[in-house]
Amino acid sequence: MIALVYLVLLVLAFFLLVVLPQRRQLAAHRALVASLEVGDHIITTGGIHATIRAIDETILHVEVADGIVLRIARGAVASRVGPPVEDVGVEDVGVEDVGVEDVGVEDVGVEEITAEETEGRRELGDGG
Repeated sequence: MIALVYLVLLVLAFFLLVVLPQRRQLAAHRALVASLEVGDHIITTGGIHATIRAIDETILHVEVADGIVLRIARGAVASRVGPPVEDVGVEDVGVEDVGVEDVGVEDVGVEEITAEETEGRRELGDGG
């Protein structure tokens, strides 16, 4: 009789810890796939970032780069993300204003090592 109670508890624990979370995750994924619209930015299960350009019954036409459109299964969408961050140009960063004196190269502390010191370090297994 006690064995039967343990078996019922084990089945109940399995159901609560494995089956219910999996069902919730599957329901959330179905809701995501059903709510996709043209223009949404997505990530596929393969890790490809893309923008939806057209939607068929079971196929999405997604643009991964300018002029590059892939056909993927609707179920291959892992998540929806916000719009991509625009590329930052050189003029926005102000790279032309950065000079060697700004970086502080002279303060790096590079020491000069002679050939004899290098040989000695290699023999000691000190690297270099």
